[in-house]
Amino acid sequence: MEIVPKSPDGSEKSPHSKELLPSNTASTLCISSRSESVWTSESRSRWDIYHKPIIVMSVGAAVFLFGVVITSLSCIEISNKDVYKMCGPALLSLGLMILVCGLVWIPIIRKKQKQRQKSQFLQRLKSFFFNR
Repeated sequence: MEIVPKSPDGSEKSPHSKELLPSNTASTLCISSRSESVWTSESRSRWDIYHKPIIVMSVGAAVFLFGVVITSLSCIEISNKDVYKMCGPALLSLGLMILVCGLVWIPIIRKKQKQRQKSQFLQRLKSFFFNR
């Protein structure tokens, strides 16, 4: 006689019933995938493509300008002059670094877009000749 385990609510379930539950790992993997499929042909707006580098450049420019303000405050006679002399250049360099990262990101996206277009063209060409 086989012992059937009971669930927390008291109903009996067979050991094989766990295998019948749908698994959503495949859909989770597809959703969390960072690369876009070559097979999708939906067109995206410019904002969808470039919104991340634009946000990064905006944050970098804001930090850079804040660093300019803090550095210029160190030139004025203020009681905490040493703090401004240390924080100002640090914010300047951090903001400039973030700004440059955003600026470099844009040509990378453009290059990926061109490669994706070439890849889609080659896929269509291949399917045209080999699916006859």
